[in-house]
Order: sequence, then C-alpha cells, then structure tokens
Amino acid sequence: MNKIFDRHYPMIIDGKPVDTDSVSEIRSPFDGELVGTCSLGTAEAVDAAVAAARAAFPAWSGLADEERAEFCQKIGSVFEAHAVELASLITREQGKPLVAGGFGSQFEVGGCIGWSMATSQLSLTEEVLPAGEGLSVVQRRVPKGVVGSITPWNWPLLIAVWHILPALRTGNCVVIKPSELTPLSTLRAVELLNETLPAGVLNVVTGDGLVGAALSGHPDIDKIIFTGSTATGKKVMHAAAENITDCSLELGGNDPAIILPGTPVEAIAPGLFFGAFINAGQTCGAIKRVYVPEADHDALVAALAELAQATVVGNGLDDGVAMGPVQNEAQYEKVRKLTQDALKSGASLAAGGEPVGNGFALRPAILGNCRQDMAIVTEEQFGPALPIVPYPNLEQAIEWANEGEFGLCASVWGGESAERENVANAINAGTVYINTHAELNPMVPFGGVKASGIGVQFGVEGLKSFTDSKVFYERANG
Repeated sequence: MNKIFDRHYPMIIDGKPVDTDSVSEIRSPFDGELVGTCSLGTAEAVDAAVAAARAAFPAWSGLADEERAEFCQKIGSVFEAHAVELASLITREQGKPLVAGGFGSQFEVGGCIGWSMATSQLSLTEEVLPAGEGLSVVQRRVPKGVVGSITPWNWPLLIAVWHILPALRTGNCVVIKPSELTPLSTLRAVELLNETLPAGVLNVVTGDGLVGAALSGHPDIDKIIFTGSTATGKKVMHAAAENITDCSLELGGNDPAIILPGTPVEAIAPGLFFGAFINAGQTCGAIKRVYVPEADHDALVAALAELAQATVVGNGLDDGVAMGPVQNEAQYEKVRKLTQDALKSGASLAAGGEPVGNGFALRPAILGNCRQDMAIVTEEQFGPALPIVPYPNLEQAIEWANEGEFGLCASVWGGESAERENVANAINAGTVYINTHAELNPMVPFGGVKASGIGVQFGVEGLKSFTDSKVFYERANG
C-alpha cells in the first residue's frame, strides 16, 4: 500500500504528537480500503490543547501585524509544497476526485493556498471616530484569545483553512477538531504547519461529538466557529452559551434555483448541473431544488439528464472520474431513501440514482415532476439527487423558494435584468447568485440567514468576527 496513506496520524498539541489508547481506522468511502489510522481524542486532550493555545497566545498576539501576515504566506507555501500528498489524502478519505473538472481535491488544496495568501493581505486598521471638542476616540480590533474550530467532512481541509487562517491572522491561537469521518488531511496539515508555526499556536484534537461538546463548552475558549448541520450547530451554540462564548455558525442550506419564464433552458443546464452536483452535491451552498416554469420542465429535465448520463462516477483516484462517492453510509442511505420516497410519491426518474461499485457511490439522479411537499424538496438531501419542481407562476416559485428553515444561498437564472433583480431581492438568503451558483471569493463575505447560520466568513467582515472591539477615549489636558 502507498505509504502516504498507510500510516498513523497523531493529534498535535503544543507542537508535539499526542496519541491515546483508542484508535480509529479511516477507510475509503468508495471501496473500504484502509487510508490510515488516528487516535480518538478525549476531554483531557481538549484541556491540554486549550492550555497550550492559551500559553502561546501572549507571544502570538504580540507579534507585529506584518509578522502574522508573513506567517499566513508561509502557511500557503506549506500547502503548495505538500499539495500532491494532501490532495491524494483528501480523495482517499472524503471521496472527491483528484481533478473533477477542476473542482476536486486538487482544487480544494489550491483553495487552501489561495485563501492563505488572500488572508495575508487583509488587515484591520484602527478607526478614529467622531468626538466632541478636546476629545479623541479610537476604535481598535483586538484578538479574542483561543478559538475553537469544528469542521465537517465534505470539504475537510478547505473549511479548516477558512477557520484557521483568519483566526491566526488576527492574533488568536486555535484548537481545531475535524470530523471523525475525515480527520486525516487536517491532522497531516496541522502536523506540517507546526514545522513553521510556534508551538501551541495551532493544535488539533480528534474525536466524536463528546469531544466537540468539550471544546464548545470549554471555559477557556473565547470563540467557537462551527461548520456543519443545523442540528449539531444548535448543540454547539447551547454548549457555548454556558460560558457566553461567541459563536460563528455556518449551517445547513436547501438552496433553491429559480428559472425565469422564457429562459433557454438547454443553455443554462450545464451551470445548473455544476451548481447542484459540485462535490457530488455534498456542499451546503449547492443547488438542492430547481423551480422551472411548467412549459419548460420537460426540456430542462432532458438537458440535465443528458449531463447526468455523461458523468463518470467512480474511484476519485482514477483518471477521467468526474464524481466520487457519498462520503459515508448514513448520508448514502439518506439520499437513497429521499430519492425512493420521491419516486413513490409521483416523481419521475430521468437519469441516475443507481449505485456504483461496492461502496457509497451513486450516479447523479435527476428527478422530474417533483412537488413542493416532497421530502426531497423540503429537506436538504446533501448528495447526488436533484428535484425539479414545475411552477405555475413566478409568485408561487418565490413563495416556495422562501419556504423552510434555511436561507444560505439561492440563484436566479435567465430573464431580463430588472426581472432577475426583483426576484433576487424577494428571496430570503444570505447570498443570491444570478446566472451562476456556488461561487466563493476570499474577499467577499459569506453567511446565511434563518437556520443557515449566524455571522459571516471571508473578507474584512469575516476577519472582524475573530476580534473584539476596544475603544479608547482620550481628553486633552487643559
């Protein structure tokens, strides 16, 4: 077996490898092959990691802003130097193809490099605020202290970078807990980064929800940032509330796409397909449901089915594979059940839905003639199945798009400029795309409304969320 994978990955606490007596085997979701092993962390490991971060905080926060910017650039260079290893590791443990038309694990590591370099260019300068005569007021942003990060299994390393980099850039130290389903790429990355960063600045612990709860509820954590399901986000928020700990939560999304009347659906089908099936649909900001005029339903379903049938599904390490497996059995079974229930309720299967291989891979399913009351429309499927809902009029489409607990992203396709803008304004979501979907930029704030989260990431607004406001009043003598 390739020794990049057949190894044990320790936790990193205070710059040193740490193991426990319990070991977890991480296996490929495509074929069950062993990828590597790691220790299962404990509440005691969380205590040690938080103490190490707390001890490292005075020196790290005391660095000049320019010095921390240089460290961010060095982090980007570490990702670049180890890109082949990390991308292969992501593919093996998460399932996404190495390439996948530019959006596989190589893209994920490229995003880590780009976000590191972009974050190094961001800064928070002090502001001089209006005040009365003889009085000066200055507002500065100061680091919170120790940041606890909990990341999901769909983009294990990129989302880790989205948490880690702005925290470090603003002078905080970090304890990160990756998903127990995909911990290896984060463990390896933190191991590599600790060759560059001072000890204690960046620590990683492993484990399940009990370890996550210990981190969320730890009295010496000053901020929690979590990306994952809304159900788990509520638990994180509840644990953090015991200590009045600040939270940033990026949670679920059931993103609607509305096709405006008169739109040539064959032309927009590739954009819709990509927006829905990026990372096999396992992306919070992916299209989860499509609303199309009744007259255009059949043509859109046919165009999307043709794209689905041409998609090569398989082992992400193989050349030419465009879509890998669903990452885990529970999610695989959820997608299959939602698809089967939709078919029993009257939806039509235009393409896909069948398993590939012996693991958790599924061909992308295109489901036509779906209704608003079907579970696959009202719930976030988070996998390779896309419901197409015909609508009778635009007002009904907007009403349906706004139903439900989520409000992460949405998109509007076709139509005239004024019509697109009116529909976009009517949709309740943190990000609304027009004639595109699933675009992200490290300089542009990203976050949801309703049950899709609290706060934003990226850009100056995201950077501020890792700091506290500190205001200085000074009155002139005499």
